[in-house]
Amino acid sequence: MNCVEFLAGRCNSCNQLAVPYATQLEQKQQQLALLLTPFAEAELLPAVASEEQGFRTKAKMVVSGTKDQPVLGILNGQTPVDLSACPLYPAAFAPAFALIKSFIQRAALTPYQLEQKQGELKLILLSQSQHSGRFMLRFVLRSKNCLASIQKHLPWLQQQWPELEVCSVNLQPVHMAVLEGPEEIVLTPQELLREELNGIPLYLTPQSFFQTNTSVAAALYATAKQWAEPLPGQTLWDLFCGVGGFGLHLASSTQGQRRDLTGIEIAPKAIASATRSASELGLAEVKFQALDAAAFAKASEDAPDLLLVNPPRRGLGAALCQSVLALQPVWLIYSSCNPETLASDLALLTQDYQLLKVQLFDMFPHTHHAEVLTLLQRRSA
Repeated sequence: MNCVEFLAGRCNSCNQLAVPYATQLEQKQQQLALLLTPFAEAELLPAVASEEQGFRTKAKMVVSGTKDQPVLGILNGQTPVDLSACPLYPAAFAPAFALIKSFIQRAALTPYQLEQKQGELKLILLSQSQHSGRFMLRFVLRSKNCLASIQKHLPWLQQQWPELEVCSVNLQPVHMAVLEGPEEIVLTPQELLREELNGIPLYLTPQSFFQTNTSVAAALYATAKQWAEPLPGQTLWDLFCGVGGFGLHLASSTQGQRRDLTGIEIAPKAIASATRSASELGLAEVKFQALDAAAFAKASEDAPDLLLVNPPRRGLGAALCQSVLALQPVWLIYSSCNPETLASDLALLTQDYQLLKVQLFDMFPHTHHAEVLTLLQRRSA
């Protein structure tokens, strides 16, 4: 992948870009194998590769420059770096960024300056559904001072950009490099962006988590479903379920078997999205609840046959691993975006579980990061 900003030393987000992609993948696989040395009985499957460019369907752009000449990208120290032509994004992003810059000019949105604590517009967050081609655009503002101007000029943007499905303002008044605040103001009739992976509809809210690499995410969900289908048992829990990607894939079997799914996620809007998807799929044996996953696991007495966990980068941690060990589900599928915390958790879980399969999914090419899927079985089962 050719990147002008990387070659010029202005952007190092893809810090492995100088390494050939096949070598990157091999190095990640070797590092994973090293982390798994204590679990020699596990089958390490071949890594799932990504496209090398055009794979990133979410953009987080710092807004700098001026309201007349806005820059979308990053700050290299105090120097703005425009990444609107970044090759990580699909082709449709470049014209979208151009329209967003024109909108910033029309609405006179002053970029926020962290050092001076002045200005209003901090970030723009852009997502695209690869199923429909439609977009979700979010403006992260310091206050409501520019809200009226955004509302006034939004019809112009919608006319120029018919693929814009959802537009919102997020208020983040803190004078720190915090991504977004709790208050979200949706400005369009549509509040959800519909995605579809492997025939499973997923509804994304402005603040819901979703993978940045849609094609690799589809392979990840499909693999989890493939691993789960032959496993006996009727009940399934999906902890940290988000908008339901894993749970909905595993609950709707191609072999006619349907599992009773309980999905747990702390964000109520994500739970509403997951519930909508389940209804659209006709899945009656499904219950999504807006609860803390760790508290739910600790308080539960009845264990599922299959437990699926997809925690944030910090991993499950000792307390939640102990809750899993106390529950004793027969099968455990663990998806991790941090192989190091995964290895730490596996050291605890393999007191009672055998690690059967491990597979790396290269969700983040040109970096050291990777997603890893594992399958474990209770030893006493």
